[in-house]
Amino acid sequence: MNPEALDKTIESGKVTFFSRTKQRLWTKGETSGNFLNVVSIAPDCDNDTLLLLANPIGPTCHKGTSSCFGDTAHQWLFLYQLEQLLAERKSADPETSYTAKL
Repeated sequence: MNPEALDKTIESGKVTFFSRTKQRLWTKGETSGNFLNVVSIAPDCDNDTLLLLANPIGPTCHKGTSSCFGDTAHQWLFLYQLEQLLAERKSADPETSYTAKL
């Protein structure tokens, strides 16, 4: 994202990038309708990287998936499930649950 793309992103509320290949600005969703509506923009500690939080309207990848990095959400599902299991056992009767005794 170059400064011009950032300005357009802030102005429109839709994520806009600079394409080095095409040498022009492009707004995500301009042809597909799958826009990224900006929720927040935050710089890193060195002010040389931006983190954009956006609500996607449809798939975010041109291949029709929710991410260009593959479906990584399921890889961490086990942590959520483990947390839920431990919470259940923690609230159980200490007389019948070793975890609740801890």
